[in-house]
Amino acid sequence: MVHASKPEVRLSNPAESVSLSALLDPALLQAARSIYRTYYEVHPDETQRPIGVALDRFNLRGKLIFGLKPILLPRECFVPLSQIEPGIR
Repeated sequence: MVHASKPEVRLSNPAESVSLSALLDPALLQAARSIYRTYYEVHPDETQRPIGVALDRFNLRGKLIFGLKPILLPRECFVPLSQIEPGIR
């Protein structure tokens, strides 16, 4: 039995390479937006911007990623900042 790997969408920035499921699943996007907004409500003076959010696909817990490229666990997906807040660059 052959399992096909999940399709990936390659964006201009390598850190924004994300699985297609993260782009299509509204629950993942909503959880990433919630984590992002909560962080900035608690830390309004923070000047460093994250590159996105790493999310556990099953429990939707996540964390902001500030490095150059995310390192993910097998259960995690990465939602880039461009998907969380499309107008931000």
